[in-house]
Amino acid sequence: MSITSSARRVARLLKAAGCKVVIAESCTGGLVSGALTKIPGISDYHCGGVVVYRNETKMAYLDIPAKLLAEPGPVSTDVAQLMARRVLELTPEADLAVSVTGHLGPNAPPKLDGQVYVAVAWRSDAVESHSLRCHRRDSRAQRQRWVIEQVLDLLATSLKDSLTL
Repeated sequence: MSITSSARRVARLLKAAGCKVVIAESCTGGLVSGALTKIPGISDYHCGGVVVYRNETKMAYLDIPAKLLAEPGPVSTDVAQLMARRVLELTPEADLAVSVTGHLGPNAPPKLDGQVYVAVAWRSDAVESHSLRCHRRDSRAQRQRWVIEQVLDLLATSLKDSLTL
């Protein structure tokens, strides 16, 4: 499925669920939000987003503790979850938030090269976490496209699951 198709699917599911989403992005640099904003009428369901690419910005914008950014580090489940929770707290009109953080290269530490974490947080305090791993041979641009698709698909799955509860 293409990024545009995935974004359309998310838009349909947001409408069906009557939900609004907010996004916190690191390694995708706002591209997930950008993909959604290409869909006509998405402003009814997409509140906006924040790009917190650097640790200092994560601390300043989302109040992510320096201690957490030091250990386990910015590329972790803990940070992804807190990014989603904090951006949701800062956006009263949103029903859920999605966050993404990772290392897409170049010059990533070998253990973290291609590692990505995604979290989806709901007002009910439910938080889903996902660990993804990009292919090492892919370029940075290929990795970003793949991660955007994955984030949109995980968001769609969470929305779909909420409709069946």
